[in-house]
Amino acid sequence: MESRFVEPFGDDALKCIICPRMCVIRPGERGFCHTKENRDGRIISLTYGELSALAVDPIEKKPLAHFYPGSLSLSVSSIGCSFTCPWCQNWHLSTAKPGELTTRYFSSREVVAAAQRQECTSIAYTYNEPLINLNFVEDVSRVASRKGVKNVLVTNGYISLKALDQVVDVIDAANVDWKAFNEDFYRKYCSADLQSVLDATVEMKVKGVHVEITFLVIPETNDDEDEIRKMARYIVDELGSETPLHLSRFFPLHEFTHVPQTPIETLVNAREIAVEEGLRYVFVGNIPSQSYEHTFCHVCGKPVIERRGYEIVGWSLDEGNRCNHCGEPASIVGTREIHG
Repeated sequence: MESRFVEPFGDDALKCIICPRMCVIRPGERGFCHTKENRDGRIISLTYGELSALAVDPIEKKPLAHFYPGSLSLSVSSIGCSFTCPWCQNWHLSTAKPGELTTRYFSSREVVAAAQRQECTSIAYTYNEPLINLNFVEDVSRVASRKGVKNVLVTNGYISLKALDQVVDVIDAANVDWKAFNEDFYRKYCSADLQSVLDATVEMKVKGVHVEITFLVIPETNDDEDEIRKMARYIVDELGSETPLHLSRFFPLHEFTHVPQTPIETLVNAREIAVEEGLRYVFVGNIPSQSYEHTFCHVCGKPVIERRGYEIVGWSLDEGNRCNHCGEPASIVGTREIHG
């Protein structure tokens, strides 16, 4: 499949404009993510329609706490990534190059039909980095939108504003995984830059995408209290105090097995800092306590959505998503859906 996100560069070279890295790809060569190749003066997307996984998940697993709670999402993934994170939990997908891992071809219509058969409210582009496969994501999303199926990005947010503006009209929600709030960190571990991620995240919000942020707290790596505070303040100022923040516990994986798992007290402290800075909805994942999975009313403080893992076990909102206790509206897109 020939990529649409390309600009000429001269001397038979072409520039891929999907991510801010803007790879200049010469004949016979591939870009940083290894999924684009210059063949005879055309940039070919080597992973177009090639899926490594297709599965039905609860939307809470993405994680999205305030987007059609209780709904099902068809999760689709391919291979490759635009980052080099040494702790990646899906490293077998993100580090694979075309031809190294078994995939199966699906057309955009086949993906949407699968979502409809499984009664999925949305399609989530996830597991590996979906933005590097932007041609396919856009094609599926446009078909899905026409069929009334929502589109969700689970992404590192590393996309150029030029590319984002071409597809943002069919993206309904995004969980953007901020790896840190530190430029040096992004250069050292991700081979990328933080500002581009922030710019893209803000642009999504401005263009009407429902945005939630995930932040994996890694001991002695990105867990500095001042950094957490600055990140929370930025979210309040640039995305809004109603933006959900998911603080996630790190477990040793891939090339980061020498780093210990995140202490629970570090996560709880990070949550307290984020709330102090004005964030209304801060969740903590991968820890035993269930209370940090709940959505609390930011006015009366009572739980309005109670969760156990990915399951909703309590609901105290009316049909307009207003708190049953005090009447304050909760910042939620869509209404609760019940399956099974």
